[in-house]
Amino acid sequence: MLRRMSTTAITASGAPNPIGPYSPAVLLRAPSGLLFCSGQTPLDPATGRLVEGAVETQTERVLDNLEAVLKAAGMTFANVVKTTVFLTDMRDFDAMNTVYGKRFTGVLPARSTVQVAGLPRGARVEIELTAAT
Repeated sequence: MLRRMSTTAITASGAPNPIGPYSPAVLLRAPSGLLFCSGQTPLDPATGRLVEGAVETQTERVLDNLEAVLKAAGMTFANVVKTTVFLTDMRDFDAMNTVYGKRFTGVLPARSTVQVAGLPRGARVEIELTAAT
């Protein structure tokens, strides 16, 4: 017998609206609370426009957006168990890593970082994550 999963779409006023047919995050309630966050790019939630600037500035905005989604789900960065970072230029790794490292403390999440040919709206960085209650 298949058991139906209980899922809830998570939206956050402090994060930008999706630019396509997807949810910012989906919370899987059973058997444990897992949150799957869609990748966030450095979009300003107030304007919907890309935050221009260095990868550090863009990474800060991405993490602010993810923090808003986590908060809307009743979680924090302490709940994050896995992230995937997408960079358009791997030479930005050290700068992104410095900003990223300031947001995560304690048990650090597992992480993959990959270089991609391009990101939506010309972003330099995108981060997706999975969190658990």
